[in-house]
Amino acid sequence: MKTNRLAGRTGVLTVLVLAAVYSLLPVWWLVVSSTKDSGSLFSSNGFWFAGRVEIVRNIRDLLDVQQGIFGRWLLNSLLYAVGGALVATLLSSMAGYVLAKYRFRGREAVFNTVLGAILIPAPLFALPLYLMFSATHVVNTFWAVFIPSVVSPFGVYLSRIYAAAAVPDELLESGRIDGAGEFRIFRSISLRVMQPSLVTIFLFQFVTIWTNYLLPSLMLANDRLQPVTVGLVAWKEQRGQTVPYNLIITGSLLSVVPIVVMFLILQRYWQAGLTSGSIK
Repeated sequence: MKTNRLAGRTGVLTVLVLAAVYSLLPVWWLVVSSTKDSGSLFSSNGFWFAGRVEIVRNIRDLLDVQQGIFGRWLLNSLLYAVGGALVATLLSSMAGYVLAKYRFRGREAVFNTVLGAILIPAPLFALPLYLMFSATHVVNTFWAVFIPSVVSPFGVYLSRIYAAAAVPDELLESGRIDGAGEFRIFRSISLRVMQPSLVTIFLFQFVTIWTNYLLPSLMLANDRLQPVTVGLVAWKEQRGQTVPYNLIITGSLLSVVPIVVMFLILQRYWQAGLTSGSIK
């Protein structure tokens, strides 16, 4: 019996270690390659450092390429991702709260439509969105990327599920008895209870917008409006003729940093929400 348990634990541990190595190895290669110059990038061991660390120089050279276009791409990505995630979180929380706490004709039909939107792959919406925005002359503008980013069917679904389970009807009734309006109850009471779900929606939407390539590449022709994902792929397709590969790799590393920082900032809200839920 003990032998079987030991074998089972060893197998699980082996699988976890392999999964960790599989996930972290590309990140390690990215970090190591960002410290090399163009000469030692392919001539040395790809998974270990090669002499002098050049990451500071690479970052400085990267920010000077094409009059600082990479910095503009980063700002564009931050604007699309942060702004779109904030608006999407607000709209999703309002829609999910209404679907969870108010009874009206067609409520289940609306929710089923949201579920259907979750099941449809996002790339399938790209061409219809392009045709619609082209007809309304929105293509190649900021709004062509921002407007689709504020729609999150998964956020609506998660908000409804969480609001139905975590926001008691008695709490809402007590607010109405005290004379609070429906919007004030939602703003002052429900949003506080729904905080862990809001953080989850924001982070999921932030990552989705930040890593999105198809929609901005289809909508935007002006390189001053493009996010960092589209810009880096455009540099890569030039095969190092305009921008050296070591600078492209350094840009890829910098493009990951905001996602890591956002996760580290928001994880304490998850922990606080889980702790308060266990106490309740």
